Amino acid sequence: MKAGVLFSGGKDSSLAAVLLSRDYHVELNTFVFDAGRRLPAVENAARILGFPWHVMTFEQGLLERAVEMIRSSGYPNDAIQMVHRCALLELSRNYHVIADGTRFDDRVPMLTRDEVQSFQDLRHCSYIRPLLGFPRREVDSLASRHLRIVCGETSCLENGDYEAEIRDEFRASGEDAGKYFPAFHEQSLVIGTISQ
Repeated sequence: MKAGVLFSGGKDSSLAAVLLSRDYHVELNTFVFDAGRRLPAVENAARILGFPWHVMTFEQGLLERAVEMIRSSGYPNDAIQMVHRCALLELSRNYHVIADGTRFDDRVPMLTRDEVQSFQDLRHCSYIRPLLGFPRREVDSLASRHLRIVCGETSCLENGDYEAEIRDEFRASGEDAGKYFPAFHEQSLVIGTISQ
């Protein structure tokens, strides 16, 4: 059975895909706002992992909605959560099993248990979060046993995280995204496996 995994190219979604691959035919899915956006580093991470990789484009206007939500509230959490829900919804149109790299100590994006149950019932799918029981230090430990990764600031590391394009949209409008996002938000990118 296929499992569609939301994939940023980072350690969490990569480790989730590796764990799921024992029981499912994993396909990686990276969402972008701009259909013309190219993500060679994310494509390379998918190639390294050996799973099929698809780039999916969000509906028109979603980026603008996310940016406006951030401007209105003064912080990115609700917008990131909304974008993540849209990605899950779109993924559920193509797969009966969907997954992501959500960890135990993640705050955003994070669906509550009731939201997950409601989503599964409405979409007739299974939403799996294989890392949900693992805190970050354990995910880091597991990832270091299987994956070679680089880490860096969101704005400096090319990965498929939603935040990068949202920050770009603020810059394009002449606004400093830094006033809405944390000063330092570390991301990761898979650059190899331990066996390579």
